[in-house]
Amino acid sequence: MKVKFSLFFLILLSLMLSGNAQENPQVQKKTVLDVKVVGNKNVSSASIIAKVKIRPGQVFSQQLIDEDIKRLYATGFFTDVAVNVEEEPEGVVVIFDVQEAPYVEEVTFEGNRVFRAEKLAKWIQTKSGQFLDKWQLKTDLEEIRRRYLEKGYAQVVVDYKLDIDEETNRAKVRIIINEGGRIKISKIEIQGVRAFKKKQILKLMKTRARNWFFWMGVYKEEVLKEDVEKIKDFYKRNGYLDVKVDYDKQYDARGNMILVIKLDEGKQYHVGEVVVEGNKAFPTEELVKVLKLKKNGVFSYYGLNEDVDSLRKFYADRGYIKAHIEAIPSVNPETGLVDIKYKLAENDIHYVNKIDIKGNVKTKDVVIRRELRIHPGDKFEWYKVDRSRQRLDNLGYFEEINFDVQPTEEKNKEDLVVRVKEAKTGEFSFGAGYSSVDEFIGFVELSQRNFDLTNPPTFTGGGQRISLRAEMGTTRNDYELSFTEPWLFGYPYLFGLDLYQHTRERERDVGYAWDEKRRGFSLRFGKEISEYNSVYLRTRFDKVEISDVADDVSSELKAEEGEKNLHGIRLNFIRDTRDNVFNPTKGYYMNLGIENLGGFMGGDVDLIRYTDNFSFYYPVWNNWVLNLRLQSGIIDIYDDTDRVPVYERFFAGGAYTIRGYDERSVGPKDSVSKDPIGGEAMLVGNVELTFPVYENIRGAFFYDVGNVWEDKSDFGSGGFKSSIGIGFRLKTPLGPVKLDYGYPLNKGEGVPSSGKIHFSMGHRF
Repeated sequence: MKVKFSLFFLILLSLMLSGNAQENPQVQKKTVLDVKVVGNKNVSSASIIAKVKIRPGQVFSQQLIDEDIKRLYATGFFTDVAVNVEEEPEGVVVIFDVQEAPYVEEVTFEGNRVFRAEKLAKWIQTKSGQFLDKWQLKTDLEEIRRRYLEKGYAQVVVDYKLDIDEETNRAKVRIIINEGGRIKISKIEIQGVRAFKKKQILKLMKTRARNWFFWMGVYKEEVLKEDVEKIKDFYKRNGYLDVKVDYDKQYDARGNMILVIKLDEGKQYHVGEVVVEGNKAFPTEELVKVLKLKKNGVFSYYGLNEDVDSLRKFYADRGYIKAHIEAIPSVNPETGLVDIKYKLAENDIHYVNKIDIKGNVKTKDVVIRRELRIHPGDKFEWYKVDRSRQRLDNLGYFEEINFDVQPTEEKNKEDLVVRVKEAKTGEFSFGAGYSSVDEFIGFVELSQRNFDLTNPPTFTGGGQRISLRAEMGTTRNDYELSFTEPWLFGYPYLFGLDLYQHTRERERDVGYAWDEKRRGFSLRFGKEISEYNSVYLRTRFDKVEISDVADDVSSELKAEEGEKNLHGIRLNFIRDTRDNVFNPTKGYYMNLGIENLGGFMGGDVDLIRYTDNFSFYYPVWNNWVLNLRLQSGIIDIYDDTDRVPVYERFFAGGAYTIRGYDERSVGPKDSVSKDPIGGEAMLVGNVELTFPVYENIRGAFFYDVGNVWEDKSDFGSGGFKSSIGIGFRLKTPLGPVKLDYGYPLNKGEGVPSSGKIHFSMGHRF
């Protein structure tokens, strides 16, 4: 308000000074002979004249002069602008008399030790080469002070001095900082706590006392205020509606702070009578089941708001999208009871009139519409809208997805508008790195998640997927071309084609005592048979060559050398109820598979492989997610195949199964060389608890257990290996990155005594 008032005052004063023209009506009709500028030192007259509208040859206009004064003030170059009008026989001369703001020649910082001058300069708007704005300068000082407070310098003082050359009107700005010292918190006392343990309150706070772990223990006023609000919120969520939280700052002999948190808990409120009024479509008993706040339970306004939302969703999911729910709590401080009355206006069931798609520039409407679970003419059941949003999100094509309801002229009919903001779906990526599975590796990949083979020249928008990837590393070289059409010829049948060549060189550190080369192709077909269930059929035709088998291996392993053709067909049943395939927080993923190699498919190997994969996700608390995984498999040979080839067996140990152990090291070993040879049966379980760390980073605690058995008849018979560990999950443009440290709980020959670090990229289920 002070800035606005000052500017208004200056403009008003200038208008008063230029009022001689207003008082002389004859001036208003005269021609402007010339426009001049006086008083300027750093801004050229030409620049000033260029900013005003009054021009020689025009008829003098006081209104135009007033607007020009405002324009000059708006530049920020001047602290005062006045206009003088000189009359001459042929007309008038307009003279702008300006007083410039000082021109900032230099900005320096004094007394700063915590922050470098370069960093301080980035945080402020006052720069050299500008005209000085004192109000902006004061704002800059507050910004610097705020930055110091964030670092714990609660006693910081920030001021400034101006050195102005009166002749040139140029200024040197000196920002003077008295940093003071950081106030250390030696102790935090909690007073007035009865309902909870003091440790519970301390855990709510970011503010910490100085100790060996939180070694700084720095006092920060803003953080403490946030802590106070967290404590209040915690109590109110637990029914203490009248809670009061304050704090006191005391100091010990060394000048360190003793922070005293003072609480007045008040009484805990409980739910009294719960009444529902206005419901006609559904009985009260059914509505009460939706509510979390029950009679005699703990009352909180947070719970009340959640129950209102639950009732709204209950009605919206059944087509009553215009239902109005009002909760009226009646608090009795004497009894500590809160009676709740829910007043309902159900209104009518609404229906979908039409659906409009907006915001899709490259994605075809049909690609979006085929994911929608609500259609024109349907009852406006909101759970179908939620599921539609979930399915669109799982495509990975959009940054934002919103559903809006638009009224129509028809009674009880609404339009549904789907608004999307498209994400980048095409990627060209390359890089190099190190993986505990593959050692040093480089890759190049060209992919498009929203491909359209029939839409040249952009080839985008059809919802197809195509990728070309090459990986070259110390131990392996992979080349893959993959194409997927999720809707074949406009029908909900998936078709996919994969061409590949995988070469693995002998490297015993990752469980290979031979060179392996696999090349081939596969055809994929799939069908969604219900909302969460799908079936997939995959055929593959591989040629596998084993060579350069190590000399110090058993004759059994040596016999693997040579080339074989593998012809297989695989059937998978998948049920997927996860809320998000990229970052699930609830739901589960189940994959049951059976694969036949040989037999009627031909080839050199005859076997049947049974596999299952379960992954459950449970939201625990505050974005903490518990993930339980179980995978198992059994291989059975038939016809003239007398043993399962080593390259078709199950292996465990390493980044994707049992962390803390070397890759493929858990399970049967070669009788001579002790190299891993895999087995006919496998069982692996994982328990993982992930939690947010910072934006796209999550932490993880995990427990892994499992084993591989040489013979399928020994499945589950024992010999389990287990591990515990911690890790991080990073979301990057190239895909999710996992970094884990696993510690083996079963020691033995070949088991890392100090644990193992695992690094991997990509999604696995």
